[in-house]
Amino acid sequence: GKNPNMGSNDERENTLNQLLTEMDGFDTNSGVIILAATNRADILDRALMRAGRFDRQIHVELPDLNEREEIFNVHLRPLKLDDSVKSKYLAKQTPGFSGADIANVCNESALIAARKKKDVIQKQDFLDAVDRIIGGLEKKNKIISVNEKKTIAYHEAGHATISWLLEYAHPLVKVTIVPRGKALGAAWYLPEERSITTKEQLLDEMCSALGGRAAEELTFGKISTGAQNDLEKVTKQAMAMVSIFGMSEKVGNVSYYDSSGQSDYGFSKPYSEKTAELIDQEVKELIDNSYKRAKKILKDNMEGHQKVGQLLLEREVIFSEDLEAIFGKRNFGNEDVEEAKIIPTEVPEKEERSEEENNSKAV
Repeated sequence: GKNPNMGSNDERENTLNQLLTEMDGFDTNSGVIILAATNRADILDRALMRAGRFDRQIHVELPDLNEREEIFNVHLRPLKLDDSVKSKYLAKQTPGFSGADIANVCNESALIAARKKKDVIQKQDFLDAVDRIIGGLEKKNKIISVNEKKTIAYHEAGHATISWLLEYAHPLVKVTIVPRGKALGAAWYLPEERSITTKEQLLDEMCSALGGRAAEELTFGKISTGAQNDLEKVTKQAMAMVSIFGMSEKVGNVSYYDSSGQSDYGFSKPYSEKTAELIDQEVKELIDNSYKRAKKILKDNMEGHQKVGQLLLEREVIFSEDLEAIFGKRNFGNEDVEEAKIIPTEVPEKEERSEEENNSKAV
């Protein structure tokens, strides 16, 4: 960046100018191609991107299902595997994983198998490795009171119940109240890999995320700090719907997002104070409506929610088969819930805020 307030300095400017000069010095017939990689193409100086310099950009997305399978084939080659391990199955377990994440899964699964003194790496070792990488290390010796454990169980049961009953919520695979990392409980889902998302899908996801807080209020008549992670995610999603995706009737089909990354808006908002108030109202209304909807679904299915909560308290970990036994099959298309795992919704520890959270991917 060129702005001294944002961390720029003369040394950086000199380096940039030298780079521009050197790149201009190549003749068209010199046979030299310069390649560069960056995670922040949006903040590069525009002079670098003009014709004759870095004039072609190749955007590398996170790998899709087929690409993940091929990456697994590369990293599985040196490992001793059980016959049950299939790269296609593992690729389904790891949506949103990068190549480095996949290499980490393979390495972690080998360590887990070695600790258990196995001769080969089995399918369960890979699933444990995925849990370990996403959720953190299991902490079964953590001191949690009976009341706290009950709150966590019904909170996670609320997520599980609503995500199972809503058409566009991600199909749930596993719910646990065993503490991992900074989370006291987690629900694991198989997210659908899609290029665009509809308003209905976003609203269902918001409703599912608010299921934990709604379950606490309905079951115990009081709420806790456990929903902090859920509320953060929902607020960002609602704000994006209103101010970026133009999904609010009152605000209209406008987007206040600067995708160029050149900070065209600077430090000022691209809308008036009156519009800011309207955006705040619309965001609050979206979240309030989703919360009311979550409470209604839980009231209508209170018996099932109580069963899920009790089952969690008894077994600490339950799977999609248990939810199917309580609520019946999900009749919303052809999701393959059997072979799934991933994307936790966390209950952060009491009075504790995670400072090393990954960058939010809510939108």
